[in-house]
Parts: sequence; C-alpha cells; structure tokens
Amino acid sequence: MSNEDRNRVLHGKYELGRQLGHGTFGKVYHARNLQSGKNVAMKIVSKEKVIKIGMTEQVKREIAVMKMVRHDNIVNLDEVLASKSKIYFAMELVRGGELFSKVEKGRIKEDEARHYFYQLISAIDFCHSRGVYHRDLKPENLLLDEQGNLKVTDFGLSAFSEQLRQDGLLHTSCGTPNYVAPEVIARKGYDGAKADIWSCGVVLYVLLAGFMPFHEDNIVSLYRKIHRGDFRCPPWFSADARRLIVRMLDPNPNSRISISKIMQTSWMKKAVPRSVEKEEDPQGCEGKQIETLNAFHIISLSQGFDLSALFENEKNEGKEEMRFATTKTPSSLISKLEELADSAKLSVKKSDSSVRLQARENGRKGKLGIAAEMFELAPSLMVVEVKKCGGDTMEYNQFCRKELRPALKDIIWTSKEHDSRSD
Repeated sequence: MSNEDRNRVLHGKYELGRQLGHGTFGKVYHARNLQSGKNVAMKIVSKEKVIKIGMTEQVKREIAVMKMVRHDNIVNLDEVLASKSKIYFAMELVRGGELFSKVEKGRIKEDEARHYFYQLISAIDFCHSRGVYHRDLKPENLLLDEQGNLKVTDFGLSAFSEQLRQDGLLHTSCGTPNYVAPEVIARKGYDGAKADIWSCGVVLYVLLAGFMPFHEDNIVSLYRKIHRGDFRCPPWFSADARRLIVRMLDPNPNSRISISKIMQTSWMKKAVPRSVEKEEDPQGCEGKQIETLNAFHIISLSQGFDLSALFENEKNEGKEEMRFATTKTPSSLISKLEELADSAKLSVKKSDSSVRLQARENGRKGKLGIAAEMFELAPSLMVVEVKKCGGDTMEYNQFCRKELRPALKDIIWTSKEHDSRSD
C-alpha cells in the first residue's frame, strides 16, 4: 500500500494508519473507527490475488469461522467491508505482539507457560465445540493483549466439520511442518481435533523448552522423527509437564489424549484461570439454552451479508439454508416442526433451541437431514436458521418449498405484522 493510500478513509468509516504486519492472505494495518473512536486491526485482502491463487473458498471460510468463534481468547472480527478490488476485515486490535516474540528470547517459566496454555486449550476447545479446527496452531498465530492474555488468530487454514468426508475425516494436508501432526503428513485422513491437540503439544513444548521438539534441516528426516514421535524432554521439565507432553505428542491419534483429559491432568489443575469461563457447547442437544445473538451475528444473518457477493465471478448455486424471524415462542415453533415431521414421516431430535428432522429412508444422496436453530434477538423476537445437514440439495430445496414454508406460514414474522403491532 502506498503512502497516499495510508491515512485514507475506508467506506467513510475507518481511517487507516501504519502497517502492523501481514497474515495468510494480506497485510494488516492500524485503523480507527471514526464513528466510535475505537482502534482496530484492519486486514486488507486483494480479491484479484485471492481468486488468482484459488483461495476464494479459504477467505470465505475464514470470515465464516471468525463470525462463529466469539471467545475471550480468540481475536474477534467486528465487521467485513468490501470494494471492487479488496476485502477489509475490521478485527480486534491486540497490542501485546506475538507469543513467538517471547519464545525467541528463550524458555519461559512453567507457571507462565501454564497460563498461556490454559487459555489456548480453552479457545481450541470452544472452536471444536463449534465444529471448527484451526490446523495452523503455532506461537506466531498466538497474540498477547496488554494484560498478557492469549488470543488465537489467523483462521485462514481452518476447517469446518462440514468438510469431513464420508469416513468422518479431513484430507487436506496443511499447516507448518514442525507443528503438524504425523497423520496430517501421512495424507490418509485425520481427525481435525486430534491434529490440533498435537500442535498444542508442540506449542507447550516450545514454551517450556525454548526450542522445537522436532527439528531437522532435511524435511524427510523431520517427517520421520514426527512419525515416530521421536523427541526428548529437557531435564528442567517437571514430571507432570513431561507426562502431559508425551501424551499430547503421541504419534497414534487413537491413543492421543483428548482436551477433556488434558484439563483433568495434575499439571493443568495447577492453573489459576483469569476469569476464563467455559463456554456452553453450542452443538450439544441436552439442556442447551437459546443463544443470544451479538451485533455481528445480526449483520451476518441479513440478506446483504452474502459472502459469495464478495467475489464478482462466483456462481450463485442453490442455497442450502434459510433464515426467518418470528415473534412466536420456541415451544410453538418446535410444535409446528413436530407436526410437520409426523405428516412427512420424519424422525425428530430436539433440544430447547434446536430441532433436527431426518428422513427414515434414503434419498438420492442418503437420508435427508434438516436442522433448525433458534437465536434470541430480543425477549419477543427470534431468528431461526434452517439448513440441510444431510442428503441431497435438490430434495432439501423441494421439501422447503412444498412442505416447510407452508407449514411455517403462521410462524414467520413479516414487516406487515410489525406495522400492525405498531398502530
């Protein structure tokens, strides 16, 4: 970006300042919201470059992921703006620099490492609960705020659970070689959550040791060491830390420790979290409460926020989701969906804020599955998101048009209804 481009105003809202760094797809600048005075980090991505190198889907995925994962230890995305040639990410400004800068100076004390690691695991556990796998965890992608709290960033290589193949595994090899799990290198399919745990284990080792567990100048030799889990813990590691790292850097993903087990280890129980509260698992079905939408969710749910429109040459294929607002109660919506399921001979699985309908017989591409989730905008207004979670898209669209929309015609809120209430 040229000097004359700096300090210009974007969309009449943000004034750009100095360059802070660069991410996977573009440069990051300091910017100030002229309306609120809030300082943000503005990531600027060239559409032409993204399209040219075939990264369109990854940029759209990064936006979608950052919209979903709102957590104290994850860099928040305020909004996304776009021009004809560029996409602008207005993100939380994290002033403490990269965790990598601390590690470059040498190993850090065990209590401090535990503090950062606790926050890292809390953030990654939350991502996994939303079906998101980071796939590029390393100290360079872990930032620190002015209070010394860790913030995970750079979701450019992340994956959704929707990307799993029929074997339930991911198949794209990605990440930084020294931090990548052996099963990712093997290209035989891998569990994204278990691969992230391996990377977290490497991060913890680096924090405590000040150097890598796996390091070779020759990439083939490096991969051999990773496949064998061939590393040694320095003598200054405590016994509890050594046991935890060995279980995280287990080359067999099937016996590798899980996050829930990590939190139960004696080493982790010594952690004193700084008001880090465990988020409720939004994917769980039992006892789930209705989620309240924040401002960014509301923007993203609006018709004007279509990620496909960010790229002018994208083909608009059949949508696999629909959203509507309602002033009815959750129980009345659930009752309507149960009635529909009964008449259409679908099975029902429900919680306080979601309903899943599934066909009992296979269609063109397996059994049709439909999920409806409810989000509270206000005490008397909800947004309902309906999406396909299995089966054929054509069958899903046909079901929505012929069965679902007519069944919910008395539930869906319209501006006409709002006008009559205001009289």
